Amino acid sequence: MWLKPEEVLLKNALKLWVTQKSSCYFILQRRRGHGEGGGRLTGRLVGALDAVLDSNARVAPFRILLQVPGSQVYSPIACGATLEEINQHWDWLEQNLLHTLSVFDNKDDIASFVKGKVKALIAEETSSRLAEQEEEPEKFREALVKFESRFNFPEAEKLVTYYSCCCWKGRVPRQGWLYLSINHLSFYSFFLGKELKLIIPWVDVQKLERTSNVFLTDTIRITTQNKERDFSMFFNLNEVFKIMEQLADVTLRRLLDNESFDLDPDLQEPSQITKRDLEARAQNEFFRAFFRLPRQEKLHVVVDCSLWTPFSRCHTVGRMFTSDSYICFASKEDGCCNVILPLREVVSIEKMEDTSLLPNPIIISIRSKMAFQFIELKDRDNLVESLLLRLKQVHANHPVRYDTSHDEDMTSPVFHSTDMCSDHKFGDLEMAPSQNSEESDKEKSPRLHPEALMAAFQQSGSQSPASRMSREQIKISLWNDHFVEYGRTVCMFRTEKIRKLVAMGIPESLRGKLWLLFSDAVTDLASHPGYYENLVEESMGRCCLVTEEIERDLHRSLPEHPAFQNETGIAALRRVLTAYAHRNPKIGYCQSMNILTSVLLLYAKEEEAFWLLVAVCERMLPDYFNHRVIGAQVDQSVFEELIKEHLPELAEHMTDLSALASISLSWFLTLFLSIMPLESAVHVVDCFFYDGIKAIFQLGLAVLEANAEDLCSSKDDGQALMVLSRFLDHIKNEDSPGPPIGSHHAFFSDDQEPLPVTDIADLIRDSYEKFGDQSVEEIEHLRCKHRIRVLQGHEDTTKQNVLRVVTPEVSISPEDLEELYDLFKREHMMRCYWEQPQPATPRHDPSRPYAEQYRIDTQQFAHLFQLVSPWTCGTHTEILAERTFRLLDDNMDHLIEFKALVSCLDIMYNGEMNEKIKLLYRLHIPPALTENDRDSQSPLKNPLLSTSRPLVLGKSNGKYLFLSLSLHILFWVETEN
Repeated sequence: MWLKPEEVLLKNALKLWVTQKSSCYFILQRRRGHGEGGGRLTGRLVGALDAVLDSNARVAPFRILLQVPGSQVYSPIACGATLEEINQHWDWLEQNLLHTLSVFDNKDDIASFVKGKVKALIAEETSSRLAEQEEEPEKFREALVKFESRFNFPEAEKLVTYYSCCCWKGRVPRQGWLYLSINHLSFYSFFLGKELKLIIPWVDVQKLERTSNVFLTDTIRITTQNKERDFSMFFNLNEVFKIMEQLADVTLRRLLDNESFDLDPDLQEPSQITKRDLEARAQNEFFRAFFRLPRQEKLHVVVDCSLWTPFSRCHTVGRMFTSDSYICFASKEDGCCNVILPLREVVSIEKMEDTSLLPNPIIISIRSKMAFQFIELKDRDNLVESLLLRLKQVHANHPVRYDTSHDEDMTSPVFHSTDMCSDHKFGDLEMAPSQNSEESDKEKSPRLHPEALMAAFQQSGSQSPASRMSREQIKISLWNDHFVEYGRTVCMFRTEKIRKLVAMGIPESLRGKLWLLFSDAVTDLASHPGYYENLVEESMGRCCLVTEEIERDLHRSLPEHPAFQNETGIAALRRVLTAYAHRNPKIGYCQSMNILTSVLLLYAKEEEAFWLLVAVCERMLPDYFNHRVIGAQVDQSVFEELIKEHLPELAEHMTDLSALASISLSWFLTLFLSIMPLESAVHVVDCFFYDGIKAIFQLGLAVLEANAEDLCSSKDDGQALMVLSRFLDHIKNEDSPGPPIGSHHAFFSDDQEPLPVTDIADLIRDSYEKFGDQSVEEIEHLRCKHRIRVLQGHEDTTKQNVLRVVTPEVSISPEDLEELYDLFKREHMMRCYWEQPQPATPRHDPSRPYAEQYRIDTQQFAHLFQLVSPWTCGTHTEILAERTFRLLDDNMDHLIEFKALVSCLDIMYNGEMNEKIKLLYRLHIPPALTENDRDSQSPLKNPLLSTSRPLVLGKSNGKYLFLSLSLHILFWVETEN
């Protein structure tokens, strides 16, 4: 099989391997101890070592290394269990690669070319193995039987996959089998007569990471509250780690993150999750994050292809992604070329004649008279057929209304060229709804502000008008030249060149339109005519907690800007925020949304600003604007790791990076708008709409690097805050045509030395050059990793707050209370694992008070009662538990919280004698006793507790105190009350 190339030194392998074949670039080796006689000690030792390992963990006896002439570094690219298998790989290399490599002059190019080819072969081999597993499921069924018999889980605990590996116990490895199911990680080993079973619920995992120890260079470490477990010797460790990460993420979000539970349909049916589903889900999430598409968008096909790029006059190699409403393209070389084609913009999809120069080509024509040519598409006929079906469905659901300026025939495919676009101005952008429809809409809704607020409240800057116009005109000219060559609609070619233009700053007159295109809010706008107006009509005039919060913050939104010093801007801001809260009640309104929306209104029309806000809250900053701001906290945790990676000296000085995270939280929530002068901050927003959250990460690192020396010399968090605040307040935009508008958030006094002014363009350029190497895939991996930590941090906070509230009210020791809380939560989770999600959802509500977030029903309570209650009485225990539950269920919702359970147990264990007797008596009368109670109709007919058997109620002077209950005692208690 082919291996992912990893560089190794030949001297490390000489003693264990024998070279059998070699060429200019490749070496075929056999491992000592395989195919040798018994005379050599080294061979016998190596063979014995391989024999004791599990078959899936053994080192393959044959391998092929890539060697570049003159280099001492070698890379394994293939391995095989037999000589025939490895010879097949060798023959393929000789026939397909060996002669090709001679054309390269550079040694690094040779290594890169071979490694790229091998990685492509690995991808094909992986897909074929998955297909074989589905066609031959006998081995999986056998593993499933063993899993069920060894761990005795309910049938609903679905096994996803299994692997052979070692679990380390100290310095001793235990070879066995790792089973990954929807709620648990389970390990089984039977070695030298000793059986080992290990069960770790995913919900208990606090950290999941790849690490190394003194024995092995690559292990998977799973950290829970009390222990760390290391697993190693996987045949494909990358695959195992990804599956673990996916399962932990899915389970934690399903069980602990109730706010995003309803938003992700993939989490709704955990019993249907398979290994292939997890891989598809990971690919789907990457697709949506990379192109920043709606969460509801489902990926259908990913296919290798090449796209004709007229600006480079060649075909660019990459991949096509097709989903419900989009066709997207991403080049193999990161940043070279990306394209997003909403199906509502597509006019036709046609197959062209297949030739040797253009194999399997198709042409996709769009409304703005551009056409995109794709070639080298596998299974082209089925792909085109499925695309045409979705295209028909999209056009049926969202009929396209063309602008009057584009009445020409749009169906003929025309290649994009410079001649085609040279006469167009940016104002002619295909921005549905059309100009005529916009005029009619204005007549219907005169309350909506018809233009961007910046146009109505234009300020005169400190620069001369000629200077302002010259700088602005230069930028506009550069952008118009770019539109001519790369396109001017949402379907434009997105390359490194446009990123450089964005980093220079978008012209004021184009800012709002380009924000719409980069975020694809223009597609939402065009697909929902009249939607915003209806929301405004439905939501305005209503009074609730959300509208009260909005009203409080309206006059705090950019109060220094004249647009929000009068009712025109305030009214527009009120309508957008109220309409969004009405659209998405799960988010409603959160602080910082007002600042962001006010800036959107400055550069975009009111309806456009609404859809930009939708794009930011629901796609570009997922889970930021909700009750617990989980998304923002996750990104803060990711930011901490990036600081350690890129600024190690600063991280070493500031041992507690959480202080920096708390300072930088507003950077992420408001995109620097609240802590930087407005004319500079909008430049940051430009980069954010083009590059997403990556732009905020890298700019944050650039800010910290610029102040690293002062931060390292700061004595406390307050001084660090002052350093950063002063720096950010002195960031200016020299190209801004408007006057400077300060953020008014700086913390410094007049007696301090003036700080040098930093140009925002220089800071952004530095951020791209020094910290712009983070890919979307890496950021999403870090988010998944740190989401586990953040969610578990919330769980720890909930636990500590519950114990802090309950501890003063009971006599149970804090240690026992903590153990009791863990039992209570585990009992809740056990039911959530295997029942349908609908009943489980209301039991964990993060918006409730801490003590009420976890609640259990009567069956869960009965099980806990039998475990921890001192009042167990044989066959009557179940009845006693039911009555106790009814007594504690004050609001009759059939659920009780932790505090009620603890209060009851405190009386049973530590209460005074009269308190215990009163509790017993209350268990014999309503509401504990019901008319339908199966053991008694009244407290007098059939006493719950035996009158002839003593009942243990407590201890007195080291001796047990017994009480023989009788009806006379019950009558006495009733009389006393």
